[in-house]
Amino acid sequence: MQTLMLSPESRYIAGAVLLTIVGIEFGGWFMTRIVGGKVPMTPFQKSFARAGHAHAGVLVTLGLVTLILADAAALDGILGWLARVGTPTAAALISAGFFLSSMGRGEVTRPNKLIWLVWLGALSLAVGVVTLGLGLLTTS
Repeated sequence: MQTLMLSPESRYIAGAVLLTIVGIEFGGWFMTRIVGGKVPMTPFQKSFARAGHAHAGVLVTLGLVTLILADAAALDGILGWLARVGTPTAAALISAGFFLSSMGRGEVTRPNKLIWLVWLGALSLAVGVVTLGLGLLTTS
């Protein structure tokens, strides 16, 4: 049976990503306050808070998986970095985009200009997973 050893790059990124889970846990606690009516928000803001929290959890988990796959494909150099950091970066950007673009006082019913963070995160996700996918398909 083969033992999996993470590259130093993947190990450092995994350590940092795992520490972000505490923030996601705090977001879950805050979501219970929102759903319980203790935090006044418009339906739009509630939906964006849910989206931000869900994207954080899913993309952080996917980001940890991509580290193992990048090491399995022996990706190095710029392609290795793109494959390793694309998804964790997307988790931060997309979540921040949902949260920050729905902030404001009064009756907030549509995203503000910070919605561009969601699209930047989507680009980061696409670059990361396409780089990794191609790396896995072309590794012999």
